[in-house]
Amino acid sequence: MKSDWIKPLIGKPGPFATVFLDATPSGKAGDQDVAHRWRVVRRSLAQQGAPDAILDTLEDAALQPTRKAGAHGRVLIADADGIHVDKALRARPVTPVGLWNPLPALVQAALAAQDEVHGIRVGVDSTGADVLLAGPHGWGQARSIDAPHDDDGTVDPIGPSRGGRRGGGNSGDRGDGSHGRSEDTHLHNAEAIARELDHIAAADRPEVIFLWGEARMVAAVRSAVGSAAAGLVVEVPGGHRGVDVPAGPFRDRFDEAIVAFRAARTGAVLEDFQAARGHNRAVSGIDDVVAVLNRGQVAELVLDAGIGLEPVFTSADESQVKALRETLWTGVDPIAISADPGALPDASGRLEKLPAAIALVRSAVGQDAGLTFAPEGAVDLYDGVGAILRWTDDATPADSAASMLR
Repeated sequence: MKSDWIKPLIGKPGPFATVFLDATPSGKAGDQDVAHRWRVVRRSLAQQGAPDAILDTLEDAALQPTRKAGAHGRVLIADADGIHVDKALRARPVTPVGLWNPLPALVQAALAAQDEVHGIRVGVDSTGADVLLAGPHGWGQARSIDAPHDDDGTVDPIGPSRGGRRGGGNSGDRGDGSHGRSEDTHLHNAEAIARELDHIAAADRPEVIFLWGEARMVAAVRSAVGSAAAGLVVEVPGGHRGVDVPAGPFRDRFDEAIVAFRAARTGAVLEDFQAARGHNRAVSGIDDVVAVLNRGQVAELVLDAGIGLEPVFTSADESQVKALRETLWTGVDPIAISADPGALPDASGRLEKLPAAIALVRSAVGQDAGLTFAPEGAVDLYDGVGAILRWTDDATPADSAASMLR
């Protein structure tokens, strides 16, 4: 998972207000239920000492509806400079929670953010396409790709084959060349849509392109896209031109496609981790991970998802939460991390003693590493933590945990 959204919070002096809220609108009361949930959080934050100015800023944001339908949660992180994080969550907190602490609840926010998909929705038909790009705050504004016009200025959409069957010569041609012209326009329109998708993919670097609509155009567009978009296209059967996904069977298929993409994305990272272990390019266990983080070697930090699963998101009691109970020290440079403050290069400067999970995430983000939470049982992680490495040398710790698993 990309973790660049966390970076502005690294090393920033607090305190911070972190809010976890059930953002599901009520079918009967509109956003009134959300407003009630927010009031509960506001009272709690005020009792913890959060200033009114920060609470007012959070309220303005919390009462703005998200662009997500159905049950979902929301995390907001703010300080005196404003709101730094506003993300919709697939998981809803059991109860509304507001935390006023020197540090934001980064681990919990990062776990929730792993559900995010930076993708493109594309609905096509014979006259063009509608495109919607997902940004950091959800799906953005739709744009249209219109079919090219003929020389006379009219759009020449593709109609169904008139011959009752495809192939077999020119059975659908009326003798005036309309069938051939229709086929040419069909390909021309598909190529125009594909070129625009290539341009968007190169500029915005989405993870996935969800494509649906008229089956004939879907197939043609998928065949026409170039290298920038070709490996990103996921077809969702059904649907029509447009980017709305109304409730019903098509919504179910779209939701299934997103879930499958999320699972495949996490699975690919965990497969890389296991493969890297076999070639001494990964480590597991808190001591080894701290060592490689401190040397700037980490490409991807892998944490057991239970580490970030606080009871706020589940009815589980504390004994079922796989929290890292250790604490670690970090320096002014978040990459510097150690269990021994005297081992840090800036030991005479400002040091912070942090919960281990927060210190690990801060150090990983500080060196532009990715962050992945592994579902329970998906991979063996000693101490619930591992790392894929950018590079190794003779001083790189051997993965003692991997040796124990052999």
